[in-house]
Amino acid sequence: MTTEPARTRATLTGISSRAWEHPADQGALVALRKLKGFDTLLKALSGLFNERAVRLVFLGSAVRVDERNFARLHRLLGEAGRTLDAPELPELYVAANPMLGAVTIGMNKPIVVVNSGVVDLFDDDELRFVIAHELGHAMSGHAVYQTMLQRMITLSGVLSSVPGGALGARAIMAALYEWSRKSELSADRAGLLATQDPAAAFRVHMKLASGGHLDDLDATSFFAQGQEYDESDLRDSVLKLLLVENRSHPFAVVRATELRRWVDSGDYTRVLGGDYPRRTDDADAKLTDAAKAAARSYSETFQQSQDAIGKLMHDVAGVLGSVKVWLDEQLRRTRD
Repeated sequence: MTTEPARTRATLTGISSRAWEHPADQGALVALRKLKGFDTLLKALSGLFNERAVRLVFLGSAVRVDERNFARLHRLLGEAGRTLDAPELPELYVAANPMLGAVTIGMNKPIVVVNSGVVDLFDDDELRFVIAHELGHAMSGHAVYQTMLQRMITLSGVLSSVPGGALGARAIMAALYEWSRKSELSADRAGLLATQDPAAAFRVHMKLASGGHLDDLDATSFFAQGQEYDESDLRDSVLKLLLVENRSHPFAVVRATELRRWVDSGDYTRVLGGDYPRRTDDADAKLTDAAKAAARSYSETFQQSQDAIGKLMHDVAGVLGSVKVWLDEQLRRTRD
């Protein structure tokens, strides 16, 4: 696999995860905490989840990355950690799995697992993005909720058999899935801040969407496809909500489009320039501000659907107006 030439990257000293967290990610976390019984359920699931057992599974079945095993990945994790000024680095494992994917799991000490298919097909900058994406999850505390989602999926059958349990489980799972999709957008931004190469980040999503066939893809056409997905009518807007209801990740094309939108907004450049929140101020961050930012984000997201509804209403009004003119004409002739 081609190795990218070394280059200097800005070190984001003391950066808070709030710098890359999508507004709807923070808002979803606020919503999760407000769910009735959420804290109790989180504690119960934490007790059921044996984090040591999960680590032992990967310790016995996968390869732990260090200076001698997958040294290239060890170097990339260190570089990503230095760029994001991570207080500590999670353990990194490579699992024998041809699927293109990686995951961060664990409630107390998250671990990162990268599939061998990613190692086979991605170059250094792309791998750096993937690893930093997972590091972003860990630094944001996403692993807690991702682990809870997986446990909820496992326990959903049991909860459904309890009177009233199915409805409550569905509400919590819907909130967790929504949060999970938004957390992926946040982690993508963390990956980009560590890589500091938008082209590499976009290549990752293009490979994820195509199964690694980057040579057969054109970036302009790929993003045009994402634009077409965004420009949907009312029917498609409803269908998209149904299609992603039980998905933990947004579609790859959508992720690329969202990340490009963040770059184009100027926020990415602003953070690289040093204008970002610091971890030392995290304790003073207000949840109400996150909720307001989330509301603005959702408002912008649904604006397209509102435009589609507005167009539909305009067309309906036009038809009704034509019918009214025709009826008025018929009534006038009758009176005459």
